Amino acid sequence: MATKKAPEKLIADNRKARHDYFIEEQLEAGLVLEGWEVKSLRSGRAQLKESYVVIKGGEAWLVGAHISPLTSASTHIKTDPTRSRKLLLNKKELDKLIGARERKGYTIVPLNMHWYKGRAKLQIALAKGKKEHDKRQTIKDRDWERQKQRLKNF
Repeated sequence: MATKKAPEKLIADNRKARHDYFIEEQLEAGLVLEGWEVKSLRSGRAQLKESYVVIKGGEAWLVGAHISPLTSASTHIKTDPTRSRKLLLNKKELDKLIGARERKGYTIVPLNMHWYKGRAKLQIALAKGKKEHDKRQTIKDRDWERQKQRLKNF
């Protein structure tokens, strides 16, 4: 009997990351969450817009991600929507991130948060920052591709 791959459901997407950075390499990390956060994620109340990943004490942390608490689920707990959340990565992945950040000048940015087999996962990437002229060139290329498609379909 063949096993089916569990479908990935998107919770939150960081569209600005692809606009502001050249994405070099992507990794998937688990998240250490509290119960109220999981309930909020299930209802899609997360935002990665201003978030970033830092390395402290040999561990990776997601900083600035906003998970809005549900009023019904978190009445007896003091909630902090923007608290730092630990990322679950193995030693090899952490060493790669630390080395690339310190030696090569990369930035670690979150791309999206999704469900994988019932667990919340964070797609992170090693990225280089784009300059303003790079962003303009990306927009021009995207518009040109769109124009080619229109002419092709016309």
